[in-house]
Amino acid sequence: MQRRLRWRAVAAALIVLAGAGTLGACGDDGDGGGSGANPQLRLGYFPNITHATALVGVEKGIFAKHLGKAPKTATFNAGPAAVEALFSGAIDATFVGPNPSINAWAQSHGKAVHIISGAASGGVALIVKPGIKSAQDLRGKKIATPQLGNTQDVAVRYWLKQQGLTANKDGSGDVKIVPQENAQTLQTFQQGSIDGAWVPEPYASRLILEDKGVKLLDEASLWPGGKFVITNLLVSQEFEKKHPDEVKKLLAGVVEATDYINQQKADAEKVANDALAKLSGKPLKQDVLDAAFKSITFTVDPVASSLTAGAQHAEQIGLLEKTDLGGIYSLGPLNDVLKASGKAQVSDK
Repeated sequence: MQRRLRWRAVAAALIVLAGAGTLGACGDDGDGGGSGANPQLRLGYFPNITHATALVGVEKGIFAKHLGKAPKTATFNAGPAAVEALFSGAIDATFVGPNPSINAWAQSHGKAVHIISGAASGGVALIVKPGIKSAQDLRGKKIATPQLGNTQDVAVRYWLKQQGLTANKDGSGDVKIVPQENAQTLQTFQQGSIDGAWVPEPYASRLILEDKGVKLLDEASLWPGGKFVITNLLVSQEFEKKHPDEVKKLLAGVVEATDYINQQKADAEKVANDALAKLSGKPLKQDVLDAAFKSITFTVDPVASSLTAGAQHAEQIGLLEKTDLGGIYSLGPLNDVLKASGKAQVSDK
């Protein structure tokens, strides 16, 4: 009971920290969500390069082509905010990171969501100040992560534990972890308020190219084959049950968008950057954009083994109660789409 209450407290904290999430173009005009034979699907995603599948799928009209109409879109800056929108029925599906997906599954006791596709692998690194050469050099230093309990926060705390270093949730320990928004990390790193950051692209490349940071560790080096999920696609089980055809149409769009990114890289970079400019008001510099795309693999494979391992890591550092992830994936519709296109199917193992 004590462990359950502790995990719920952490989950509640994550939700409070998610206040930066902003719904955009997600009003109800009567045909969205769970009603109607052909509802207008409501889709969430982040204005981030790791969500390029969504950026390209929306911007190029790929999702609209497969769904028959453009999805209503909602953008978020934090995983818990996207999950809360899914729970409340404000959206039907969202691109989101693995740890928020795990938390959503655990919070709902496996009754509210399913992961139906992968989207991106890799694209995360530990960037530090020059002079820091090893994990032991981090003793007494401050390292930023995007959010308490998010995917990168779990990764760095677990890695530090493997190096024999402590990094406690209250900020104490050998290394002080400082959860903060990625945009703020760019400023605090430049100002010298932090000594490093475990962050996703494009922030890792920006810290290197704009602020003279040094890559101490590419997270891909810690995973078999260098593959680990950074973004996947989460759907409401209610929507999935009521509108299986719409889910399959969305997945067909995800497959096409992924192919487009991998086959038309230069154009896909421009499309994604144009979308970022519209959403955030400022495009990425070309060198940052190139570096970010180079470090990310866009794939519909959910790299399920890495999600399972990530959950175990969160358990071991006290950020998640032991959770049975059996059933979290619903990959049948995706594999139907892949099979119909003559592509290799993906596994939930």
